[in-house]
Amino acid sequence: MPKKTEKKESPIASYPLRIQAIKTKGQNVRFFVYIPMPLAAALSVEGGEEVSWELLSRNELHLVRSAPAPVKAKKRA
Repeated sequence: MPKKTEKKESPIASYPLRIQAIKTKGQNVRFFVYIPMPLAAALSVEGGEEVSWELLSRNELHLVRSAPAPVKAKKRA
């Protein structure tokens, strides 16, 4: 009897992106991850907002907002 494979739920929206590496003479390499505008708008992200990363596994990071902005929407789209 063949094994059943677990089906992962696909995300509602997916935003593929590349990590940018900045190499400056005399400094360590810095990596930047940009949030696409549709995702930033959906999350109400603002410039200068403080966030941190939680490492869940080698394949998964969790973005945590220190002080998320209050919800502005009155109803679902």
